[in-house]
Amino acid sequence: MPTTTKKIAVLGAGSWGTALAVQLGRNGHQVSLWGHRADHLSEIERERENLHYLPGIPLPSTVTTQADLQQAVSDAVMVLVVVPSSAFRTMLQQLKPILSADALLAWATKGVEKSSHKLLHQVVEEELGVKHPKALLSGPSFAKEVAQGLPTAITIASDSVDAAHTVADLFHSETFRCYTSQDLPGVEIGGTTKNILAIAAGIADGLGFGSNTRAALMTRGLHEQMKLGIRMGGQPETFMGLSGLGDLVLTCTDDQSRNRRMGLAVGSGASIDQALLAIGQVVEGLDAARDVSQMAHDLQIEMPITEQVAQVLHQGKPPRDAVRDLLQRDRKAEQ
Repeated sequence: MPTTTKKIAVLGAGSWGTALAVQLGRNGHQVSLWGHRADHLSEIERERENLHYLPGIPLPSTVTTQADLQQAVSDAVMVLVVVPSSAFRTMLQQLKPILSADALLAWATKGVEKSSHKLLHQVVEEELGVKHPKALLSGPSFAKEVAQGLPTAITIASDSVDAAHTVADLFHSETFRCYTSQDLPGVEIGGTTKNILAIAAGIADGLGFGSNTRAALMTRGLHEQMKLGIRMGGQPETFMGLSGLGDLVLTCTDDQSRNRRMGLAVGSGASIDQALLAIGQVVEGLDAARDVSQMAHDLQIEMPITEQVAQVLHQGKPPRDAVRDLLQRDRKAEQ
């Protein structure tokens, strides 16, 4: 438990934002949980749990909701952004006039910016300046298990060792272990591409293929994310860690993953709209598949699994045709 109570703002009242607020509140910090829907926040406060996104998990008394963004971030030592990547820049633009210069900006959002294909730390630097303290939380962690206090290990990445340690100190507990990294691009690429690969694994399972197929997709998928990540400035060892291989294994093999469930639905014959309706939450891999496929094309990097997933999701390609095209690629040495 921390020796000093800190005020922290968590922006985003979905399952992941709520789970991280619970973890921080469990550590004794005073947490303001903000969301864009005042009625949803009122329900959370009244029921003392997030019935829609994280039912059955009571909020610690240290967690309160706050509909006013300025009030939520006022005097906060850390502002944690947990909104979809599509809303990330807009959130920063709202924060810019009210965020103090020394408030640490952290985020647990995964993905790249849709319009520019920029990594999220680049968006932060454009909006808040290169010198603003910043950090990213990533790694194999389902919201429900974090909120239940089940053992979890994650990565805190920052270009500042001090900022990474500050965030790790705020989150770390007996059941929530924090490792630190200075590889922002590597951690970001790992967190983005694993969602695409989880959709691929889900599609394969939805088609009735076996464990051999899933293992092959995960292994060659890891190769794809490493190629892109290294080109973007990431370190090879990052992809063997929690935010790379760890997150990949988690999302490709467990049905708690929204991205895997999307793939399962599509592989079983559901439309994209039907799958999204059934899941009821943002599926980050849906946009990421298109964006990362375009990034790979622009950088002249071969990412065949990512490309096929993008064609299935955005061009209406039948999943079986995508698998056939992957299997019929020219033979090559494994590398």
